[in-house]
Amino acid sequence: MTTFYGPLAAPVHPCRRWLSGWPKLTAIVLAGIAIGAAPGCGPPAESAVGVAAAGATDKADLCARIDRALAHARDGRLLDQRVNGAWQVVHGILAFGDELPLATADGKTTALAWLLDGGALRGWRLRPGSQGVVTTIEVGSTTGQGHPDQWIGYLAQCGLDGVPIDTPISVNGKPHTLRDLLTQAQADIRPGAEATWTLMALSAWLPPESTWTSSDGRTWTIEDVVAMEAAADIDGAACGGCHRLYGLVQALAAHQAAAAGPAGSERGGWADAEATIEACIEIARRHQQPDGSFSVHFFERPGTSADVFARLGATGHIFEFLVAALDDERLAEPWVTRAAMRLVTLLEQTADVDVECGALYHAVHGLRLYRERVCDLPGAL
Repeated sequence: MTTFYGPLAAPVHPCRRWLSGWPKLTAIVLAGIAIGAAPGCGPPAESAVGVAAAGATDKADLCARIDRALAHARDGRLLDQRVNGAWQVVHGILAFGDELPLATADGKTTALAWLLDGGALRGWRLRPGSQGVVTTIEVGSTTGQGHPDQWIGYLAQCGLDGVPIDTPISVNGKPHTLRDLLTQAQADIRPGAEATWTLMALSAWLPPESTWTSSDGRTWTIEDVVAMEAAADIDGAACGGCHRLYGLVQALAAHQAAAAGPAGSERGGWADAEATIEACIEIARRHQQPDGSFSVHFFERPGTSADVFARLGATGHIFEFLVAALDDERLAEPWVTRAAMRLVTLLEQTADVDVECGALYHAVHGLRLYRERVCDLPGAL
């Protein structure tokens, strides 16, 4: 999706909300990257991706390398229902949608069909609720749902087109649809709550002017959720704030498509979101490292690391946000191309080792979105 944004609406960067100190930053990086905290996305017996020759920079070469890296991530790192948890599998579905294969005791299937049909998977815990279907939260988990509405946020965005809201889903053997998960999320939302993934689902599945009443009697609009997320901390949010920013981008894009107003003319929560997004785009650009990677400190300050997995996690998350946020002209700027090249190189360099699934699949999702807009290639990999 192409989105267009105007100049900053405020002189102070809304993205610039400083952390209180290094220990907090370390906790954020470890929570976002979680190296070794759960079964990773392992390599095949022989890597399917080779590191391209240094200096190869033309578009055709880059797009070919992206295709090889994506195919390797999808087919070479086969997830297994008996080993991997729902957190890993849903991240894979975010990247590949219904194309992601999954090994099970009964043979290979597609991961999305397995989940929707009620297949067993560690951490995939759903139950009937007062307003729909409740998805259990396991804070900080890399097996179950670690944040409110993470499942529906990623299902609504997965692959290139997302999953429709009325898609059937089996819950404890009873038929439901994904709409039941969203109606429960709408009932449960509260002021000040983390609503990053809720916003992803709302903006994908409902018209931007939608209103509803939560179970505490408060009336909500999607703009209310946008304003709440735009006012929340970026640097202290999950994965350096990249998911929060991605949710704001998707909501603002849906609003702008429906309103068809000129860029820079937003008001209220929409203006706050626009300013936050623009500020963070500029910070990402200024903090970009000489090799094209992005700061391992995300939007807090510039910096790199000798840890290739830290560089992959930060660069992949930020790149995913940028591809969603930038219009076609800005996406073609040299600094973004350098970032795409470095991200592919990082995937090539780690092709034969176990990689943390969140870092891997957010990088892959960003590259899939980039490929769709830049490479002019057929949809199939």
